[in-house]
Amino acid sequence: MTAFISSVFGVLEILILIILGYFLTARGWFNNHSSKVIAKVVTQVALPAYMIVTIASKFTAGMLLRLLPNLLFPVLSMMILFALSFLVCYLLKVPKSRKGTFKSMFFNSNTVFIGLPVNLALFGPRSLPYVLVYYMANTTIFWTIGVYLIQGDGPKPARFNLKKALGKVFSPPLLGFMLGIVLVLLNIKLPTFLMSDLTYIGDLTVPGSMFFIGIALHEAGWSQLRLSKEALGIFSGRFLFAPLLMTALVAFAPVPTLMKQIFILQSCMPVMTNAPVVAKLYDADADYAAIMVTETTLLSMIVIPIVMTCIQFIH
Repeated sequence: MTAFISSVFGVLEILILIILGYFLTARGWFNNHSSKVIAKVVTQVALPAYMIVTIASKFTAGMLLRLLPNLLFPVLSMMILFALSFLVCYLLKVPKSRKGTFKSMFFNSNTVFIGLPVNLALFGPRSLPYVLVYYMANTTIFWTIGVYLIQGDGPKPARFNLKKALGKVFSPPLLGFMLGIVLVLLNIKLPTFLMSDLTYIGDLTVPGSMFFIGIALHEAGWSQLRLSKEALGIFSGRFLFAPLLMTALVAFAPVPTLMKQIFILQSCMPVMTNAPVVAKLYDADADYAAIMVTETTLLSMIVIPIVMTCIQFIH
């Protein structure tokens, strides 16, 4: 019960910020343009700064080197989910125009805008290295396989563009993470004033992410939300198959308990907020993707405390 109450309070911390973002949007303070600006600030400025400060100040070279082999768990989990998405897509008779988008949303998690703030609220800064390991796997798979699948729903034949994919994979947050690793491995200490500035900028990550979600929820509109069979299929992938599969993969692995808990929690995050953006770019069903982002984000506020309570029994 203590774990459940603690996780509820952790979710409430971010839920209040989401509600505030929603309320300010309803009052006309924010709009769709604001969400784009906030998303850029968070992903290209605040999050990289947060990565550099946290990695450089809280971790040693030995700790970081021990993390990299753990990429195997999220990669293997998402590959199995990717294969499973074909079966679920077939059983639900998902229309051809949405098959790729459905599959992509089935096996990719929102590891930044929801995953990072949730883990920081529940576990604190010690969760960051494990969150980042999952993020590295998730973002790589989304911007390669995930984008290829969504592109296939558009009017033009799907083509894999290695240059564009690498540009998305090596995004500012990942580059910030890599720079933090370099600083630790080379034992380089940044000046105090620079670390202070990076800390101030990095502190924008959580509230900025939550405001972005609040704006997105308002812009999506409640009238479009519906409980369809395809929605249930996405829910099963995000909130049932993903955490169960990850639990099976890490349950008996000789890795830290905290890593197991965070990987399970990260695996059942809602649909990536990039999905509708990519769908719109390739003339796929962007509205469908946006609705799934909204519905899974709302449902995650209920699922997260339940999963958090269950993973307390993982050792």
